[in-house]
Amino acid sequence: MKHVSVLVAGGGPVGLTLARDLAQRGIDCLLVERNPTTTQHPKMDNTNVRSMELFRRAGLEDRLRAVAVAEDHPFDVAWVTTMTGEELTRFAYRSPAEDRAHYKAVNDGAQPFAPPMRVSQSEIEPVLREALEEEPLAEVRFSTALVDLTEDSEGVTATIRDEQTGETEQIRCEYLAGCDGGGSTARATVGIPLDGKFSIMPRFMTHFRTDDPEARALLQRWGRTWHYQSVHGTLIAQNDVDTWTLHTRYPDNVKDGDAPKTLVARFVGKEIPMEVLVANPWSPHLAVAQSAGTVRVLLAGDAGHQYIPTGGYGMNTGIGDAFGLGWMLAAVLRGFAGPGLLEGYKAERLPVWNRNLEAAARHNDVRVQIAQLYDEVVQQPGPEGAATRQAVAAQIAEIGNAENESHGIELGYVYAQSPVVAAEDLTPSQDPLHYVPTTQPGARLPSLYLADGRAVFDALGSWFTVIVFGDHDVSGLERVAAARGVPLTLLRHEDENARMIWTADILVIRPDQHVAWRGDSAPDDALSTELWDRFLGHTC
Repeated sequence: MKHVSVLVAGGGPVGLTLARDLAQRGIDCLLVERNPTTTQHPKMDNTNVRSMELFRRAGLEDRLRAVAVAEDHPFDVAWVTTMTGEELTRFAYRSPAEDRAHYKAVNDGAQPFAPPMRVSQSEIEPVLREALEEEPLAEVRFSTALVDLTEDSEGVTATIRDEQTGETEQIRCEYLAGCDGGGSTARATVGIPLDGKFSIMPRFMTHFRTDDPEARALLQRWGRTWHYQSVHGTLIAQNDVDTWTLHTRYPDNVKDGDAPKTLVARFVGKEIPMEVLVANPWSPHLAVAQSAGTVRVLLAGDAGHQYIPTGGYGMNTGIGDAFGLGWMLAAVLRGFAGPGLLEGYKAERLPVWNRNLEAAARHNDVRVQIAQLYDEVVQQPGPEGAATRQAVAAQIAEIGNAENESHGIELGYVYAQSPVVAAEDLTPSQDPLHYVPTTQPGARLPSLYLADGRAVFDALGSWFTVIVFGDHDVSGLERVAAARGVPLTLLRHEDENARMIWTADILVIRPDQHVAWRGDSAPDDALSTELWDRFLGHTC
């Protein structure tokens, strides 16, 4: 029987990211994925600011941006009647290049560090797979499915199956990470139910390419636009050149074989020459697992949460899962953390999953609300049609576009009740739209550029970091960490702006860039021991 420290079930972006993080932290792992290749479906089309911060920490940002839409292209969203009709309202957003300059110029702690990225999942996954396969501690097997598992007090015995030959093999692992999607075998086998709503407003997806100059000019008639929205659905510009994806309500009285051509023509306002790359019906869900795992089986990605795509919280929430679970598993397996640290993972991520579900549902309700504003008069020429369009446009502008502006959701989640941070009796901001910078333990460290030009996120160590303003003696924290074998980076600064925004002289930052503790005086050896016990799960 093959033995491995961690078996990662699922080779989508979450599983690939988690396995690479484990390997880079010195943990051997086996990743299995039932499909023969990475996905051919576009799926998500926005890697948000928090995911890009984490990918940058992992050294993957440049590789991912190389396959994304160019950085000088904007994220504009427009509501239209049809592509041959009229544009009603446009929500204009900066390009990633403009974002990056803006973040650095403002430098108020309320900005992200890395701009978002326009790219489809079918482009991301090959990059992540290639990066994982470069790691000597990682073994990657596609066309291999998890089919069963048995958990005991010492680990997990899993059965995997070669999908080409049908042969099965048993794998013994200390932990199993269930990243195996919405129909997760890992989740089902350990008996964790999903709560929520299923098959909400069934959709049809048409992913297509056109080389026809007239069609391309029509689809770009109002300039570069990321999303076009109408009563008929959403049209996504995947590369601002020749490839688009249309998501629309599942058609009544239209055969699946005719649906791509019919639905694209309905949205555009006329038939266009096109090559259908992928087309299929699909059903979104709003559901969250009752738990993020058991003792030895931990869930991440769609195995734990499934959302309507509004807001783009599906894969992006999963990337947060991967980087949270990766360092915790590695710390336990390397021996300096206790198994209680993984209780921290479950306590931290489950509230985020539920929070993001509520946000996705709100965004979907807004789309439904706007679609109800459309009527036949919107399409008509003449004064009455123009007046109706003007009124609808004003209403859309007033309703807003929170699903593409919710930095409070993307950056503002705080692990306030986590058992593995030095929690304070504070209620974090609940503003979904605006990120409020805070160093409350459990929060993401507010991103800043220091006076010497360093970006603090680039200066953090790959494990724990102690940030010190002034000349405080933090040797107690250093001694206890060294005695336990905890990798620790010391970052000193004299930046008054950073001190004002961070509101503390000393900060302990975790590998996932979240604050573990803050204070204005250095802890002595006794308090340092107590703090490290908490951070590493020895008190759970």
